[in-house]
Amino acid sequence: MIPPVVSEYGVSAYVGGQTAIYDDFTTYIAGKLPLFIGVVILLSALLLMMAFRSILVPLKAVVMNVLSIGASFGVVVAIFQWGWLGGLIGLDGTAPIDSFLPVMVFAIVFGLSMDYEVFLMSRVHEEWERRRDASEAVCHGLASTGRVITAAATIMFCVFASFALGGSLTIKLFGVALAAAVAIDAFVIRTILVPAVMELLGKRAWWLPDWLDRLLPRLHVEAEPHPVPIPAPAPATATATSED
Repeated sequence: MIPPVVSEYGVSAYVGGQTAIYDDFTTYIAGKLPLFIGVVILLSALLLMMAFRSILVPLKAVVMNVLSIGASFGVVVAIFQWGWLGGLIGLDGTAPIDSFLPVMVFAIVFGLSMDYEVFLMSRVHEEWERRRDASEAVCHGLASTGRVITAAATIMFCVFASFALGGSLTIKLFGVALAAAVAIDAFVIRTILVPAVMELLGKRAWWLPDWLDRLLPRLHVEAEPHPVPIPAPAPATATATSED
């Protein structure tokens, strides 16, 4: 009814209420989301570049993190908007997705994914510096961290999946999104795709231009090992022989 009145009398009409508030909030969030995602990705890539002295490793990490987050959003859409398997979590049909969910889930999942990435790649990087063999570095790095990553992810998946059984729709949304993201990231991304990509890249994964290497500050994921002082050899004691 408002548009005809506005066009006829030339007045300015404003709409209030919960629906208008939600609409304004959704518009604001959608406008700031690209900036938020860009800043998070840029800072994360820069820190990884300083830590691992590589260009392709941070790019690979960003792509893999975004892939796991996008897959979790797809699971949320399939369950809540398309109604797939909604009965398993107590949904009778479709349900709306809160506008703030993408921002919150992106921040939380990107942090968790980066945690797994740093844990895995720091071990691979350590083996690379020791062996200078890309394949051996990936093999030993994954063997050393794979069990820890999958065990931690299993615990987190069970915790987040329990949220989906709650009575609140918002809690269900967070539970499904976080549980799907953790499962996809730990059991598909970190244990399959990341080692496969690193194996295909080989030594090129650790390439960094000399000028950029000099420009970037040194950042160590773990504390630098302090050299253990080697004790000086004890002076040789001469044994004198006496004759009667």
